[in-house]
Amino acid sequence: MKVDTFLFGSVDVRPEQVIEFPNGLLSFETNKRFMLIHETDASEPVSFTLQSLDDPHLALQIIDPAALGFTYELALTDAETALLKLDNPADAVVVLVLFKKAEEEASAGIGANLRAPIIINTKTRIGLQKLLERVRPNVVLSNLSSAAA
Repeated sequence: MKVDTFLFGSVDVRPEQVIEFPNGLLSFETNKRFMLIHETDASEPVSFTLQSLDDPHLALQIIDPAALGFTYELALTDAETALLKLDNPADAVVVLVLFKKAEEEASAGIGANLRAPIIINTKTRIGLQKLLERVRPNVVLSNLSSAAA
């Protein structure tokens, strides 16, 4: 099928590229079908675009938390596991939605929504966004020039 997008123009989408979000995403509950896309000139893209197939103007930048130095250990409920049709935890990937911070914020720039990661079953291509009450990310500091004394 052909889909017109705001960022990428008209793109061809094969059925095996569609990621279903039965509950939609936070604040975008009516958007259920998405695809991953990235600029073709990037050999190893750091972030991807999660493009809605239901609304051509809805496109979210997503990133692997590891690219930001975070790892998640998420506990899914039985209902979430059933929704994802997740038989093997290795089939699940976790990504974060990026957002632009307000210009008036002291740390203006790009941020990541740590409290609402997206989990996608790569086998069934079903996803959900999980709202966490408390975030306890495992932060890895890899740019330390010397050991702390």
